Amino acid sequence: MSKASAGAPRQGNGVPPASAKSSAAGFPKAGAPAPQTGPSFGRVSNSLPKGPDRPAPQPHPSDQDDSLVQRAEHIPAGKRTPMCGHCNMVIRGPFLVAMGKSWHKEEFTCSHCRSSLADVGFVEERGSVYCERCYEQFLAPACFKCQQKILGEVINALKQTWHVHCFLCTGCQKPIRNNTFHLEDGQPYCETDYYTLFGTSCHGCDFPIEAGDKFLEALGFTWHDTCFVCTVCSTSLEGQTFFSKKDKPLCKKHAHSVQF
Repeated sequence: MSKASAGAPRQGNGVPPASAKSSAAGFPKAGAPAPQTGPSFGRVSNSLPKGPDRPAPQPHPSDQDDSLVQRAEHIPAGKRTPMCGHCNMVIRGPFLVAMGKSWHKEEFTCSHCRSSLADVGFVEERGSVYCERCYEQFLAPACFKCQQKILGEVINALKQTWHVHCFLCTGCQKPIRNNTFHLEDGQPYCETDYYTLFGTSCHGCDFPIEAGDKFLEALGFTWHDTCFVCTVCSTSLEGQTFFSKKDKPLCKKHAHSVQF
């Protein structure tokens, strides 16, 4: 005769889904070094002095599928005379279309360095546009794993920023993206691999006992609290005196009346 008691799960820590967003840090103040801490949101100031010329940023092939970089569309002169998104004046002649607006070619420029964006890639950030060089230098967060700037979707997890292709399940090595994951020895695992490698299954239903589930241990097995019932009448035995025959739990009523 034994007595079962419920307890809290002893599995690894469950972690809520990582969030995906475009994160941006503010420009550094004039004369100050670029901040080394994680990126934070901030509105860009256009009054900062133009920085020294720097080599154009190198493309990141792995960012191509989720890249933030766009290109303006060139529209030839015609009967259409749209309003410029910058000066709000009528455009007569060829113009550009970008971000759902029309622009004079000479007025579609980087919000920081003022270089033309007519024939190069640009990134939109909080209503402003930037050339790839300025975005990468001043706004793009760095990936915690590879330390390269992120020009595409940003994964925020474990208090760090990551490329989608850098935040992987330690088991299957597939991107976790926005899915729930669990930590084991400080390493992230997708739910499938975590329960396959470290999870405990309920002896009653064979389903995994997940973090947060109530469970109990009895007869040398682990059970969901709702699965530990009398084999004959299904009466809950949680916290109750029970009997067993051939590792099958029984209530007092059926302990001596059933043969297996």
